[in-house]
Amino acid sequence: MIEQHFGESALWSLGIEEEVLILDADTLALSPGVEAVLDGVEGRELAGVLKMELLASMVELSTSVCATPQEALVALRELRAAAEESARANGLRIAAAGTHPFSLPQAQDIAPDPRYGEFVEYAGITARRQGVCGLHVHVGMPGPEQCMRALEGVLPWLPLVLALSANSPYLAGEETGLASARAEVLAELPRAAAPPVFGSYAEWEAFVERFVRIGLADGYTRFWWDIRPHPRFGTLEVRAPDQPTAVENTAAFAALLQALCVTVLEGPAPAPANRGDYAQNRWAALRFGPRAELIHPDGERLVGVEELTHELLALIEPAVRVLGSARALEVLDPRSCEGDRQLEVGREHGLQAVAADTAERTLRSP
Repeated sequence: MIEQHFGESALWSLGIEEEVLILDADTLALSPGVEAVLDGVEGRELAGVLKMELLASMVELSTSVCATPQEALVALRELRAAAEESARANGLRIAAAGTHPFSLPQAQDIAPDPRYGEFVEYAGITARRQGVCGLHVHVGMPGPEQCMRALEGVLPWLPLVLALSANSPYLAGEETGLASARAEVLAELPRAAAPPVFGSYAEWEAFVERFVRIGLADGYTRFWWDIRPHPRFGTLEVRAPDQPTAVENTAAFAALLQALCVTVLEGPAPAPANRGDYAQNRWAALRFGPRAELIHPDGERLVGVEELTHELLALIEPAVRVLGSARALEVLDPRSCEGDRQLEVGREHGLQAVAADTAERTLRSP
């Protein structure tokens, strides 16, 4: 049985994980500085923790349990500032985005953790290409079955969230033609994109335990789906968005997903989401971002991102009002995404300017 702690934290509590790039302060290329960054914050009391990620040129910022998006925003500002302070002391910078504009992911050092080495040995080039950063939002669930209900109700909306968050138009020095190159790279991993349909939490648990038993995984965190239960934290974990540069956008996506979970669980039990529609919508979102046309969750028509965003905001408005998170959502603009800013800077000033602009905006409000 998988250890679970559903219902032990406050209902709808939030935990946020940001994956952030580490840059050389002079060249703005990726730099394998995670150990130095972590050493620089050791012993400090922070509103969360800093952790290793797959690449030594990335660091994860993980908040403590937060009650509201506003509280998470304060925590993330503190964590970003601490990471930047430690980075600068070692000739480094941090930058929040879905990808680095010009450094080659497969040329980066792997973080010094045996589990990452084992993963790279197994997944090969598909692992070494994972120089991509995503935003992970955990929402506290009252119980395991409610977690699975929320998963099915939230899933159809995740391509929209990806389109709004798209922030990785460049990869390895190329303008990819994708709004989210990160989402395409992630799909190369085994057990990626949408999870299978599970009729119950027990079915999900049996699926994971079977993969562990036959030697394909050492636990449920080796399932890199866009959304998954996280029983050890007692949460539903949403992993679909690109990593935002502006920290206010991180808080906005947290508010959106928190309110969507509340809306789903306070309504009738959703039918299993259509995985074929999800695959099409995920591709459209990563290709076109805010200019995508998506299959409506009802499955009967195509709809633009702007219209669908307004529909989602109307759907969750009662929950937003109760949660008091309307202000956090004000920064969402369905007409553009942060990747558009990267393209504008890159086409006018070059890719080093994209890295510089991203690093600057990581530490300040818009």
